[in-house]
Amino acid sequence: MKKITLLALFFVLYPIIAQEKLSTSKCTIFFEASVPLFEAVEAKNDMVNCTLIPEKSQINFIAIIKNFQFKRDLMKEHFNSNYMESEHYPKATFKGIIEKFDLKIITEKEKDFLIKGKLTIHGQTRMITVNAKIKKIDDGIQVTSHFTLNTDDFNIEIPNIVIAKISKNVNTQIDCILK
Repeated sequence: MKKITLLALFFVLYPIIAQEKLSTSKCTIFFEASVPLFEAVEAKNDMVNCTLIPEKSQINFIAIIKNFQFKRDLMKEHFNSNYMESEHYPKATFKGIIEKFDLKIITEKEKDFLIKGKLTIHGQTRMITVNAKIKKIDDGIQVTSHFTLNTDDFNIEIPNIVIAKISKNVNTQIDCILK
């Protein structure tokens, strides 16, 4: 009888617990580190995991480095082996708090928020603060952000032979629809 009661409670409470977070595994991160007059250095990863826990105003991202796609295979190969060393550092993570966030105030009109947290790339963790726009859409909650990262902050070395062709300042964009 106790097992049946526990099982019934699990099925009743599970949907309530499950609603405490919004998530997706199809968040997009795009970055660009181009220098004028040289070939564009840009990539996109459409398989980034993102979780939002509204009660705690907490947002987390996990990006597998090898999932970044480039226009040219050779760029992807150099990115993974020479710069990001993705065999040793296979993922990038972010764990942050959205300041003054309340799911009740999110509407179809974009609202600006500050997100502060720890970004780990290439084995290096840094505190960052980024601006984000959050709004309600038909499919859920959309989070977008545009910010710049510096390769030096994460000990990502750009070889001297290509240093003039790749910017140390990496323009980064994130777009997520959380359900």
